[in-house]
Amino acid sequence: MTSEHSSQLYADLSLTVAEAGPEAARPVLILHGGGGPATVAGIAKHLAPTARTLTPVHPGWDGTPRPDWLTGVDDLALAYLHLLQDRDLTDVLVVGSSLGGWIAAEMAVRDTAQRINGLVLLDAVGVHVESEPITDYFALDPRAAAELSWHEPDRFHVDPSAVPADQLAVRQTNMATMRVLAGDPYMHDPKLLRRLGRVRQPALLVWGESDRIVTPAYGAAYAAAFRDGRLEVVPKAGHLPHIEQPEITLGLIDEHLRRTSGRA
Repeated sequence: MTSEHSSQLYADLSLTVAEAGPEAARPVLILHGGGGPATVAGIAKHLAPTARTLTPVHPGWDGTPRPDWLTGVDDLALAYLHLLQDRDLTDVLVVGSSLGGWIAAEMAVRDTAQRINGLVLLDAVGVHVESEPITDYFALDPRAAAELSWHEPDRFHVDPSAVPADQLAVRQTNMATMRVLAGDPYMHDPKLLRRLGRVRQPALLVWGESDRIVTPAYGAAYAAAFRDGRLEVVPKAGHLPHIEQPEITLGLIDEHLRRTSGRA
């Protein structure tokens, strides 16, 4: 059963966190991308029978408050490391999708307490590949975004006119928050790639073959930068392979969870 509660990290920052799974099981921190926590709910549901899953809502998403000082992905990375510290969690696997993958990578380079024991980055932004710049998502209309994000855009495209006004307002606020956190420089940290060589934890990079927002070249760049990085490209999937090809993607996460469990 999933429970949702608040974790007070600082005087002016309380995190909304959904938790599921056995309390004594290995912890898995699951970080969503711009689409919000619903986009990674399937990962948490899959892992919950055997892992302790924690799925926070990034401050500013889905109506949650964001303090004025929280303006960068580095702020989120430190906040989630403090969450692990407050819960005294170790041997943590961090799974991040898109923006969440970037946060996971930034956490790893700052994890001096070595609470993290493995990473899974799903079509992560956060770095820059000169030959294939990240598509400007803010400039796309919904149809264009679907064409570039999905292997089967007709299956997953949602006409905004069919979305209730309150849900549409939430989506617009989510995108405004993402612009604050990742708009300048656009969707990357210029210093991140060179820092990843210091990360000892095994990193699995899972990429949708058809992702044209952040192409598989970004997965290759990440894999090469980590000390122990491995790229797996998922066929017939775009920017969210865990939704388009869940069996393959979740199987890769399961294997990495086993590989990294209890690793010193």
